[in-house]
Amino acid sequence: MKRSSYIIMAAVVVLFALSWIFKAMALDGETEHYITRAFLVTFSAFLTLAVLSFLYRDNPFYKFAEHLFVGISAAFWMCVGFWTTIVQNLIPRLSQPLSEFFEVPYIGGSFSIRFYLPVILGILLLLRLSRKVGWLSRWPLAFIVGTTAGLNFVRYLRSDFIQQISSTFVPLLGTRWEGFGHFFSHLDLSATGQLSMILANWVIFLGVFCGLIYFYFSKEHTGVFGKASRVGIWVLMFTFGASFGYTVMGRISLLVGRITFLFKDWLGLIS
Repeated sequence: MKRSSYIIMAAVVVLFALSWIFKAMALDGETEHYITRAFLVTFSAFLTLAVLSFLYRDNPFYKFAEHLFVGISAAFWMCVGFWTTIVQNLIPRLSQPLSEFFEVPYIGGSFSIRFYLPVILGILLLLRLSRKVGWLSRWPLAFIVGTTAGLNFVRYLRSDFIQQISSTFVPLLGTRWEGFGHFFSHLDLSATGQLSMILANWVIFLGVFCGLIYFYFSKEHTGVFGKASRVGIWVLMFTFGASFGYTVMGRISLLVGRITFLFKDWLGLIS
């Protein structure tokens, strides 16, 4: 390491220690374990700043926070999988002493092939740790990937394909259409009124129709067909922009949460 790296590392350690001390002094009297609480707040602030330091450039502090997050996440989900899958499903059907040790009700007598197969695949998956027989782990991995892809294909087919298509079959004159006389005599300009619903349904219908025309390449996009295709482009751009904006707003809310934590819980500058 360069000399400047040692200086930066020492400065960060000193600032961390000072922040821990001042935060513990601020929390003294508010909670019984104020020293531990001050360390957790300070460490959380350090990790937050370490992640944000990537905006400047890649650095060891960001890598430390990244590796710590990935490692803790992997360990957490491994523990969740152990207690929810092995302890809750396998052990009660495998052994009564083990069930009593883990304090789960013993089932017994129902350990069929549908329980043996996951156990075998799980053991084969752990063979990844061996260099000689590690190739056997490819079979359970392929089974997991294939099964997950098949299940998600059906789920996404229902939610993102069939449901999206059925949502475009909207009544162009609204669900409460009783004729033009009733429509004009009960004209309502509110957002939930019949006029607004009719306009919204027409926007959905025309937007989907023009969007499909844009992807129809068997005919040259000229004349009325070309104008409808250009309208479809605008519809797609509005859709992508709204989706991107929704994603950005979600990330901004996370950023606001971390900034609030830094200025409120750590520095105490806002109440």
